[in-house]
Amino acid sequence: MVDASLILDRKLLLDDGWIIQMRVWRLPMITSERPHGMKYSLFFGRPGERVIGYDNEAGKGDHRHYRDREEAYVFTSLEQMIRDFQADVRQEMNR
Repeated sequence: MVDASLILDRKLLLDDGWIIQMRVWRLPMITSERPHGMKYSLFFGRPGERVIGYDNEAGKGDHRHYRDREEAYVFTSLEQMIRDFQADVRQEMNR
């Protein structure tokens, strides 16, 4: 059995305590739950506090977290998802 391949692993620790982390794996096969063939976890927050998160946990599909709210996310491409995540982070940091 072939394992997933880590294709993006980036973590930024900002001076004010914020953490931005992006991890993306290419899966060995596509599935109905992950038709794009990727597993991902994008995180913005502080230790113990997720403010923004994008992930596709098994059984939940593509979705986005904003504080206590969870909503479906329409995945179109890895690049677009990263842009959307970064825009959400910028907006939160400018509050």
